[in-house]
Amino acid sequence: MTDLALRPPPEPSGLAVAVARALAGRSLVLIGMMGAGKSSVGRRLAARMGLPFVDADTEIEAAAGMSIPDIFEVHGEPYFRAGEARVIGRLLADGPRVVATGGGAFMNPGTRGLIAERGLSVWLKAELDVLLRRIRRRSDRPLMQTPDPEATLAKLIAERYPVYAEAALTVQSRDVPHDVIVDEIVATLAAHLKVAPPGTASPPGAPPAGSSPAGPGSGPQAEQGSAS
Repeated sequence: MTDLALRPPPEPSGLAVAVARALAGRSLVLIGMMGAGKSSVGRRLAARMGLPFVDADTEIEAAAGMSIPDIFEVHGEPYFRAGEARVIGRLLADGPRVVATGGGAFMNPGTRGLIAERGLSVWLKAELDVLLRRIRRRSDRPLMQTPDPEATLAKLIAERYPVYAEAALTVQSRDVPHDVIVDEIVATLAAHLKVAPPGTASPPGAPPAGSSPAGPGSGPQAEQGSAS
C-alpha cells in the first residue's frame, strides 16, 4: 500500500466536526496493537474533526526525558506502565482531543476506567499478518526484540484482543489508504452518537447533530466492542 500519511492532513469536514461536538467534551481514544495505525490515522482523524491530536507515547517520552526503549531498558516495564497511566490520565483531563495510546495502555484496568469515564474508545483491530508487515519496518518496539517476533506478536494478540474488545467501538485496520479508515471511524462515531450528516434530517428520536450521545450504533467495517 502506498503510505498516504505524508500527504497534507485533511481539512475539517461537516460530519466529523458535528461528531466532535457530540463528544460533549470527551476525548476520542484510539486503542490497539503496535502497528494498528493509531498515530498515523489519529493525526488525520483529529484534523478532520478539528480537534488537537496527541500521541501518549510521545508525551511519556517527554515526561521521562528518554525514549520508550530506554525506559524499558533502564527502569523496566512496570515503571513504564505506571508512568503511562499517569500521562493518559492527564491527557484525558485536558480534552477534548484525539489520543493515540500505546498497545499495552488499555490492559491497565485503571486506565480503562478513566477512558470509559472521560473518553470514547475506538479499537483499531488488525490481523496478525497486517501488524507483522508494519512492525518489521521499525526497530523501536521493545516488546518485539525477541528471537521470534511473529510468535511474540501472536501471544500478545491472544492476551490483548479479549480486553480490547471492551472498547466502545471497533473499526478494522487494514492495508487501505489512511483516509479510508478515517472515513469509517467518522461514520461509525456518527452512527454511535446519533449524528446525522449536515443538511439531512436526524433519525426519529435522535438528538440534533452535535448533541450528547443517545445510544450505540454501527458503521462500515465496524462493530460494537462487545461483539468483537
